[in-house]
This record gives sequence, structure tokens and C-alpha cells, in this order.
Amino acid sequence: MDLARFTTCSYPLRELPFATACQQLAATGLTRLDVWGRQPHFSADPAECDPAACEAAARAAGVRIANLGTYCGHDFDSDDPAKVAAEHAKFVRTIELAQRFGCRSIRILPGHGEAASLVDKVAPHFAQAAALAYEAGIYLGMENHAGSLAGNPALAVRLCQLVDNPVFGVLYEPCNLLHGKTDYRQAFELFAPYITHVHFKDGRWVDGKFERCHLGQGEVDLAWCLAALERSGYSGDFALEYEICDLEPLATGLVKWRQYVEAL
Repeated sequence: MDLARFTTCSYPLRELPFATACQQLAATGLTRLDVWGRQPHFSADPAECDPAACEAAARAAGVRIANLGTYCGHDFDSDDPAKVAAEHAKFVRTIELAQRFGCRSIRILPGHGEAASLVDKVAPHFAQAAALAYEAGIYLGMENHAGSLAGNPALAVRLCQLVDNPVFGVLYEPCNLLHGKTDYRQAFELFAPYITHVHFKDGRWVDGKFERCHLGQGEVDLAWCLAALERSGYSGDFALEYEICDLEPLATGLVKWRQYVEAL
């Protein structure tokens, strides 16, 4: 399989300076990055992060920034107008930087929790942000985390319908869905028209406990996911989210993931 559409997440190296993380990720052969949206890797706050320094670090390592994992929208459910306004300002700044870096997408988070009432509350704010993202050519994807609206397929789809913008949608994450005991195949059928980004990792349930593992050793059928995404017409990126540094260092483990993907 062609690696041109694959990225890799900087999150596993979140304790390292961004320049060092870029170099270590580039050494695995994956040169397009999903950048963790917090320091020391990135921040939309100009007082915390110099965009030029991020660009220089990426350029020096020979990598490109493909996605910003800032989780914009987290405070759109606040009852404090000042917090909502601050979240909008963060969103605008992130869209501007994503466009500057040449990113395809931004990771978003639809408020706190998964109460159905949140959908109507956050939808107008995301509609406003999505209009700006559309003009900038940037996609917005809410990751399928359990405990959030995005982890509930029906509620996530309802939010997509209310926002009603082609750049707003779901970051499809089959392993997160599996962890949340949601059938990722059935969820895909609901999500398919709204998928704006994809994360891949693997895991399995063993004796009632969930454990992460190398690609191909768990319950996520990566070949099925790729085929389903292809059938749906999805044309975006696939991010490899290596979160098993406790099992094998990223330097060798992520290379195995790249080779596994190439062999599909």
C-alpha cells in the first residue's frame, strides 16, 4: 500500500521537544505528522508557541505537519460567555495556523461529556467555526473517544447533521470504538458520510480487560477498515497512532507498523 496518505501522531513523544520528536518520527520512514496540540509540541497561543519555530523544526527533520490535534471546541458547552468566546478565538487561530502549515485537518472535541442535550448546545458554535474552516479548506474531525459525543455514533451523526458543513465531521477511530465496546463496523455505516480523518491503532479484550497491541495482533481488522473507507469515497489521511511504547520503543515498533501497512 502507498504510504502517501499515511501520517503518524507525535503524541507518543509528547515529553520530547518538538524538534526531537520530528527527527525521531522521520527516522521511522513516516514523514507526515499529526501534531499533538499541546506543549512542548504545539499551542495555538502565540505566547506559548512560535509557529516559525514549528515550521523550522519540521523542515529540518524533513517532515510536514498534516494535522493539528488541538481539540478545539472543548469549551463550547460552557455557560460562561467569556469561555465560549475564548474557545472561538482559539479555533480561529488554529484554523489560521493549519492553513499556514498546509494541514488538511484539525482535531476537535464537542464539549464535555456525552449528554444528548449537548448536541443542540454546541452545534451553533461549531457551525460558525466550520464556516471559517470551509473558507480555509480545513477539515474538522471529532475523535471517537468514549465519554464524549463523538463516542456515541448516533449523537455524533446528529451533531454533523446540525452543523451541516462538508468540512465538519468525525475522526473515525475503530480502536477507540472497540475500547468503548461499540462495534466499529456498525459505527462506520453511520459515520461514512461524515468521516473527515482517520486514526489507526489496535487492541483486544482479554479476560474483561482492554489491552493495546501491535497492528494485526488485535481485534481491529485494518484491511476491512481501509476497504470500507475506499468504498465510501473517503479521500483523506490515515494516521498511525503508536501508543504502545511500553511494549516496544517507537523507533522499532512504528517501523513495524509502517511495514505492516506497506504489506497490505
